[in-house]
Amino acid sequence: MNVCVVSEFTCTFDDFQAMVEDSKGKAGSWFRGYELAKVNDHKSVLLLDVTDVSELAAFMSTPEMKQWDQDNGCVDIVYTMESVS
Repeated sequence: MNVCVVSEFTCTFDDFQAMVEDSKGKAGSWFRGYELAKVNDHKSVLLLDVTDVSELAAFMSTPEMKQWDQDNGCVDIVYTMESVS
């Protein structure tokens, strides 16, 4: 399933990107790949190829991720996507 995560944060995009890179090693087998796009210094779009959406939700709800979000003013909006063709 294709998932889009739009994130807004108070840290820099570089800090956010570093967190994403660090998290991919901890994420496990619930995703096959991702693309991260910078919208501006405090907003990004993350496209994920997710094999288990419930595992994604569990990962985003860990105490570590919740603390990172709180420390960096990060708010995520998660969308599922499907091809129209």
